[in-house]
Amino acid sequence: MDIQNEINKTGGFTNLELLAKQVVEGFISGMHKSPFHGFSAEFAEHKVYNSGESTKHIDWKLFAKTDKLFTKRYEEETNLRCHIIIDNSSSMHYPKVKEHHLGSLNKISFSVLATACLMNILKKQRDAIGLSIYSDQYDYYAPEKGSERHHQMLLNQLNQSITNTSSTKNTDTYRFLHLIAEKIHRRSLIFLFTDMFQSTSTPDKLFEALRHLKYNKHEVILFHTFDSEKELNFDFSNRPTRFVDVETGEFINLYADNIKENYQKAVSSYFYDLKMKCAQYGIKYVEADTRKDFDKILTTYLVERQKFA
Repeated sequence: MDIQNEINKTGGFTNLELLAKQVVEGFISGMHKSPFHGFSAEFAEHKVYNSGESTKHIDWKLFAKTDKLFTKRYEEETNLRCHIIIDNSSSMHYPKVKEHHLGSLNKISFSVLATACLMNILKKQRDAIGLSIYSDQYDYYAPEKGSERHHQMLLNQLNQSITNTSSTKNTDTYRFLHLIAEKIHRRSLIFLFTDMFQSTSTPDKLFEALRHLKYNKHEVILFHTFDSEKELNFDFSNRPTRFVDVETGEFINLYADNIKENYQKAVSSYFYDLKMKCAQYGIKYVEADTRKDFDKILTTYLVERQKFA
């Protein structure tokens, strides 16, 4: 199966739902047992069988012991409510790629495909999912629902977020997180995809907003999205290069090797501080490296889902 043939070479994904399904099925096939086993319903108790009822849930083993008919009653597991938040500022569209496919993803297309994969699993579980997308404004909001029409609407919106962008589009993530916290009234599992690069606010303000979500009893998982080759390792050729801030338009001309060591130390220190703050405030921190696969994202979902109660 050539998954790359499913990718649009001029913009977003031609069939995001199919691609997400293939990724999820590949992930599940690599596991020893299905992660969905036991999610749909749990045994609660026996009750006396009444004539005319369905015989589907009769406990025949118990009948053999007691010579009486009992049926198993099941307690349906409460549907999960999940809200995914995507940072669609200009920095999330770095690095620029000619084609979006599994071997060539920038931060926004990685986040979009990861979200579609999560939606695929949530759909299997008949769970409710909502979506927020923000940049320099609150671009899109959809409350948690589980219908097929809602699912298709979200997929379409995700694809649009890849192609609908402009340069120097910055954001204050903390401001939109506060707004989202006020919109989501029922306890939910919150996934946030962002590169954590803010040009106008401090990390303290961002974590203040994340704590707002925690205060409202939501479980918060931060998928820290970054390109390890460029943004962490600073892997550029050592020739005169102009580095441009895609959100502010500011630039600097330099040789990469002249600052590489100091840059790596500064960014590594920043990433470490993010992890420590997340641990301090009870926020799940997950490195979402666009150079790696989606297994970490999907595994995190399965673990957090089972912990969510």
